[in-house]
Amino acid sequence: MHRQLHSPTNLLLLSLAVSDFLVGLLVMPFQILVMQPCWLLGDLVCAVYYFFAFVTIGASIVNMVLISVDRYVAICDPLHYSTRITQKRVQICVLLCWNYCVFYSFMILYDKLKEPGSYNSCYGQCVINIIGAVDIVLGFILPISTIIILYVRVFVVAVSQARAMRSHITAVKLQRSVTVTVKKSELKAARTLGVVVAVFLTCYSPFYCVSGSDLMISLSANTFMNFLLLMNSCLNPVIYAFFYPWFRKSVKIIITLEILQPYSCRARVM
Repeated sequence: MHRQLHSPTNLLLLSLAVSDFLVGLLVMPFQILVMQPCWLLGDLVCAVYYFFAFVTIGASIVNMVLISVDRYVAICDPLHYSTRITQKRVQICVLLCWNYCVFYSFMILYDKLKEPGSYNSCYGQCVINIIGAVDIVLGFILPISTIIILYVRVFVVAVSQARAMRSHITAVKLQRSVTVTVKKSELKAARTLGVVVAVFLTCYSPFYCVSGSDLMISLSANTFMNFLLLMNSCLNPVIYAFFYPWFRKSVKIIITLEILQPYSCRARVM
């Protein structure tokens, strides 16, 4: 469908969308059950739920890091972007992303998977207590630091490009105008990434700050922080739908089942 959308960046966005979709479809409903006084699905299902939650949430974070790298190369080294960021390399990175998240989740939840219910203090609980220094560093500090460092660099280069375009605004050659259009597209993608990063920080910071400080909080506050963390996966599609017209057009084609028509692949969405 829509070969004009088959780009390395959109492949990363697809991987992010899949992880966010799985969080919203499977993780959030079970999170409601976890917060109930009694867990009725057994210790094995509880362990599998946490494993699946770690994989999908971790994949969402790693995909954001990959998107940041993609935007960094596109803005800071545009002449070599097509040779460095290829479709095949991105496919390998997406595959490694999901494999890493599965392996990391298995290692950090090994005891929980080996002996389901080992963290329960009484019958009918579904709890886990593995948010330690390793998870805080690998699951929050390291990816956030990488994203922020790359985005600051992107922002600096984007500002310098904008100034350069304004200084040459008097030139009206066709080739120059096309170049400006491409740069504006890249700058818009950088601004979108900035909004995504800001939302990510807002949703994840309270959870990891409290987890890292060992503060005692109420059950309602803990419930709010867990849902705030999961809400990030629901907000990402909204952000992209707001900033990208082609995203809205593609979703409309899918929802209206126009995608089933033979001519849908020729529809103009860009």
